[in-house]
Formats: sequence, structure tokens, C-alpha cells
Amino acid sequence: MTTTQDTYPLHFELTPSDSVRADAEREEMLSDPGFGKYFTDHMVEIEWTVDDGWHDAAVVPYGPISLDPAASVFHYAQEIFEGVKAYAHADGSVWTFRPEANGRRLQRSAKRLALPELAVDDFVESLKQIVRVDQKWVPTADETSLYLRPFMIATESFLGVRAAHKVGYYVIASPAGAYFTGGVAPVSIWLSENFSRAGKGGTGAAKTGGNYAASLLPQEEAYAHGCSQVLFLDSVDTTYIEELGGMNVVLVYKDGTLVTPDSDSILEGVTRDSILQLAEDRGHKTERRRVSLDEWKTGVESGDIVEVFACGTAAVVVPIAELKGEGFSVVSPVAGPDSLTLSLRTELTDIQYGRRPDPHGWLTRLDA
Repeated sequence: MTTTQDTYPLHFELTPSDSVRADAEREEMLSDPGFGKYFTDHMVEIEWTVDDGWHDAAVVPYGPISLDPAASVFHYAQEIFEGVKAYAHADGSVWTFRPEANGRRLQRSAKRLALPELAVDDFVESLKQIVRVDQKWVPTADETSLYLRPFMIATESFLGVRAAHKVGYYVIASPAGAYFTGGVAPVSIWLSENFSRAGKGGTGAAKTGGNYAASLLPQEEAYAHGCSQVLFLDSVDTTYIEELGGMNVVLVYKDGTLVTPDSDSILEGVTRDSILQLAEDRGHKTERRRVSLDEWKTGVESGDIVEVFACGTAAVVVPIAELKGEGFSVVSPVAGPDSLTLSLRTELTDIQYGRRPDPHGWLTRLDA
């Protein structure tokens, strides 16, 4: 049974690291951070027990988490996570994008995995806490960011099959380089017809590691066919498209309508919803509905579908140039500099980095 926290803010204790990296070492890492290669000097940890709720919130030195071999997370996969970015603005301030939406999604994931729900305010505060102590780790080069990884795991040492009575919540941070170093590049994707990402009534709508584990083998299949991502179909009759291994899909029709697949086994994308909102602001119609694979194929062939793109936290927006599968290939029109795809990407990233106004109040400052 999941438990929501009492309505009071958590107090975070700080234990400064005594092995903070030297400025020169940190700057060398920030000059070419890649993704998920380096980690900051501190992390956040909060404990939860069935009797005491959330407690002992702290910012501590980054380091290993000590767990008993019988910890439930190892055996029953009670685990969820989020992905958030912190952006350096031109004036030196640090901001993040729609963290409340990520906090609510973490709560939905927790509910599905029988984990306790962390209050959204405490979720946002946990992001502020790590950025304030490790602000020097926020890169400032174009399209770089500090990637924040909040996650929750079942830490109770118990082999019975039930929801854990002891849980840990953590936040680690890693500088991230530009996703596209030579400009936004269209990608080819592979249709997985033999594997499903998630089943009806399963955990597809939760951001849990098991969903990503299920995508790794078909992702290898995609690489083998020269594709960078894999597209999954619904698990019931394999007629409708769902999402990629780590991104949502959007189809753009010649009348300007944007359509994205809708299913209870698709993760609700914060980036996707933001892109659709920006499109609506421009007067475009948007639809969240079931989309068949045949609709994609025939729409591109007839010219009714003029652009296709994927979107997610890491890449923001990436054009899809080709959908490949066993015995077929659907080549989409190339999204040029004046395309709706790239225009929406530019608008969103300009908001995130503070280069244009934030009309929806999506930004939250982390360093103040």
C-alpha cells in the first residue's frame, strides 16, 4: 500500500564533502562532459519507513549506497526515477523546467510500483538543495546542462513478496554535454515486431527501470539495422504505435495538426506536453489518440504527414528521417531549418535557457 507524506516541509541537513574536486579537475570534466560519465561532489538522500514516513533528509558526499543483499529492490524491482535538467542562464543563475510536472509523475510512478509518494514541494526542494551545493558543476557552454537524476528504491531487507516497508530517495547530478554536437541530426528508427516495451495494465506509464531493461534487447536489434532508436507497438494486437525506447513520437500533418499516440502504457512526457502546448499557442490543433502503424505509413506516402519527430528530456526534439522494419522502409520528409519540428525545438530550448520569455511560468530557479 502506498503512503503519501504528511503536509509539512522536510528539513535538509548538509554534510559537506571533504574530497571536493579541484577547480582544474572539474573544469576539465565540464569541457567534455558527455552524458552520465561524471558526477558532482554531493547527493541528496531521504529515508522513508512505514512507521515514520519521510525523514532524515540530507545532502551528503557523493558515494556508494550501502544495501543488504536481501534489499527488496534487488529481488522485486521496486524502483522508479526521473530525469530533470538544470540550465545556466546568461546572468549566472540556474533554472530548471517544469519540475512540478516531474514531481507529479514521480508520484504516479510511485503509486504504480507500491512505493511511498514524495510531496511535490519536497521533490522540488531536493533539486534546489543539490544545485545550491554543487552549482559550480553546472556547465555554461551552449546546449549543455546539469542532468539531475532523482530515484527511489526499496531498501528493506526482506524476501517476502509485498511492498517494502523501508525506502530510500536519492538525487545525483551529472554534467551533460550537447546532445547534438554538429547540429540537430535526423535519426532512423527500427520497428520492433517481436518485443513489447510494456503490456496492457503493466508499468508502461511509470518511469521505472524495468521498462528500460525490457527495451535494451530490441534496442540492440535497432543498432544492428543501422538505427539509433527502437519503436514499440501496442502489446494487444500490435496494430498501434506507442513510443520509442526513451522518447515520445509526434506526427505533423499537412494541415498543421500534431498527433501523438495515446495509450495507458505510454509514459507521459513532460517535453512532449510542452511542445504540444507551444504548438497550440501558435494556433495548431493537437491530438492525443491511438495511431496505427498503417496510418503512419500511408500518411507519409500520400503526403498527409509532412514531418515526424521524437521528443524527450535528453534530445529535446529530434526529427525522424526513416522508419525501418522487416521488409519495409518509410522515409519521412527531411525537417529543414524552417520546419515546424526545429522551430518548436528552438522555441522550447530558448525558454529553458532564458533566451526568450516564459509565458507559462514553466521555469523554477534552483540556486536562490
